Amino acid sequence: MSDFVDRVTVHVKGGDGGNGSAGIRREKYKPMAGPNGGNGGRGGSVIFVADPNANSLLDYRFMPHRTAESGTMGLGDVKDGSQGADLILPVPVGTIIFKAKGAQGEPKRPGELLADLRHAGDKFVAAAGGAGGLGNVALANKTRRAPGFALLGEFGEERDVILELKSIADVALVGFPSAGKSSLIAAMSAAKPKIADYPFTTLIPNLGVVKAGDMRYTIADVPGLIPGASQGKGLGLEFLRHIERTEIIAHVIDCATLEPDRDPMSDYLALEKELGEYAAELELPLGAIPIPERPRVIILNKADMPEAKELAEFVKPEFEKLDLPVFIISTASHEGLKELNFALAKLVTEMREDVRKREAAEEEARVVIKPLEQPVKRPMGRRKPVEFTIEKKDDHGVTFYEVIGEKPQRWVMQTNFDNDEAVGYLADRLARLGVEDGLRRAGAHPGDEVRIGKGERAVAFDWDPTIAAGAENLDGTTLGQRGKDLRLEDESGRSHRRTNTERRAQYHEMMDARAAVRAAMNEERKVGHWADPSVDDDRHDEHSLFGRGEDVLEEGVAEEADLDAANYEDGDRA
Repeated sequence: MSDFVDRVTVHVKGGDGGNGSAGIRREKYKPMAGPNGGNGGRGGSVIFVADPNANSLLDYRFMPHRTAESGTMGLGDVKDGSQGADLILPVPVGTIIFKAKGAQGEPKRPGELLADLRHAGDKFVAAAGGAGGLGNVALANKTRRAPGFALLGEFGEERDVILELKSIADVALVGFPSAGKSSLIAAMSAAKPKIADYPFTTLIPNLGVVKAGDMRYTIADVPGLIPGASQGKGLGLEFLRHIERTEIIAHVIDCATLEPDRDPMSDYLALEKELGEYAAELELPLGAIPIPERPRVIILNKADMPEAKELAEFVKPEFEKLDLPVFIISTASHEGLKELNFALAKLVTEMREDVRKREAAEEEARVVIKPLEQPVKRPMGRRKPVEFTIEKKDDHGVTFYEVIGEKPQRWVMQTNFDNDEAVGYLADRLARLGVEDGLRRAGAHPGDEVRIGKGERAVAFDWDPTIAAGAENLDGTTLGQRGKDLRLEDESGRSHRRTNTERRAQYHEMMDARAAVRAAMNEERKVGHWADPSVDDDRHDEHSLFGRGEDVLEEGVAEEADLDAANYEDGDRA
C-alpha cells in the first residue's frame, strides 16, 4: 500500500460544553443561603495546523473520525467545570481544507474553500467546541434570586471536511512516463522512490530534499504526464495540482526513447500544452506566480547512451533559442548533476525573493472596502435586527410553524426540559426576543405545533403562550410573572431573612413577654396558690391529677344518688 495520501475526507466534531450546576449553599441556621452552582466548562476545538514535519495525510485515512475533549459539569461552591482540551491535528504544509458536499452514504466532493494552510504554523479551527452552560449563580438576579435550574452545555460543531494536499516544492519535475524523473530524485537526494523500466512506475508524487553547499531546496516528482492529462487521461488530473505551488518547472526529457513519433522538442511542446490548459482553469493563491510565467529548465536525460547524448547535443541549440537553460545529464553515471544542482539552487534563491516581493506587493495593494459614512439620524422608533424567521410548513398533512434563528436554537439546546422552571425561563427568553409575537402575526394559535431548529436537533412542542415557570406552581397555583421563586416569596416568613432592626425588635418583645410571665407567677406565689400542693388551681384541667380525681369522684357520687332515688321510687310503688 502506498504511504502517500493527498486527499481524504475527515469527520470532525468539537467537544460538548459541560452543563451548569444548580446547587444551593447549605449553612447552619440558613436552610436556603443562596445559589452556588458553577458554570460548565467549554468544549475543546478541532484545529488543523500546518506542520513541516508532516508529509502525508495517511493518518486521516485510517482514522477519519476526530473528536475533541468535552468540558466537565460545573460544581457547587461556585466551582466552574474544567475546559476540554483542543485537539491539534498536524497536516503537511500546503494542505487545503474544503467543506465536504454530498448526501449521506455517497462519496463526498469538495465544496466551499475553508482554509489554505500555505505556511508552517498556519491554523484553522475546523470544529469549534460548545460553550458551557451557566450555573444558577450566573442566572440569579434581583427578581430571580435563587434559580432552581441551570443551563445545559452546547453541542460542539460537527461536520465533514476534505483535506487536499498540494505539495509545496521549489522544483517540479515533469515529463513523459519513464523519462527518468524518479531516478533523478534518487540521484540528487536521499529519497528512495520506486524505479522500474515500465510506464507509470510512479503512482504517487515523490519529494526529495537537495543540498547545494549551504543551500537546501526541495524537488517533486510528478507522475508521468501524457497528452490529454489536463482532461483527466492517465494520472494527470490526480497529480497536476502538485505543481500549483512549485516555483520552477523542470522538463525531464528522455533522449533515448525508441518511439518513432517522439523527439525532445515535441515532448516539450506537448507537455507545455497540457500545462497551459490546466493553468487556464486554475485559481492561484495570493502572490503566486502564474504557471506560464514560471521559469523553465530543460533536462536532457540518459546521456550515458551514445545515441542519446548525440541527440541531446543536437537539440540543445534549439532550446537555447527559446531562452531556456539546458542541462545534459545522466542519472546512471551522474554526469552533469553537479552543474544542474547548483544552477537550480541559484534559480530557487532568486524565485523565493521574487515570491516574497510579490506577496508583499499584493498585501499592500489589497483593497479594503468600507461602508460610506452616513450622517447619524435619530430614528423615530428603535428597530430591532431580525434574529429569527418563522415559516408555516406542512409535513405530510401535519402543519407546524418552524422557527429558525441562532439565539432560539441555542437557547433550546441549553434548556433542560425535565425542569419546569427551566422551561418557563426559556419561554420568558423567547417572549422577550419576540418569538411569541411573531407566532401570533404568523397566524399561530394556542395548541399549534411549533418547531425550533432543523434536523435531528429540532425541538417540537405545542405552543402555549401562557406557560409559567415551574417555581410558580409549587403550590398548584399561578401567582404572577414567570421566573419567580415561591421559596423566596413565602408569605409565612419562614424564608424571609430578618434585618438587624427586626431582630432587635423581636428580641425586646420576647424579653418583655418573659418579664410579664415572671411578674404573674410572683403574684400567684404571694397569694399562696403554690403553698399547699393539694390545692388545684384548675380542677377541670384534664392533665391535672387532682382535677381528674375530683371529677371522677363527683361522677361516682352522682351515679349512686341516681341509683338510690330509683330504688326509693320502686319501694313506694311496692
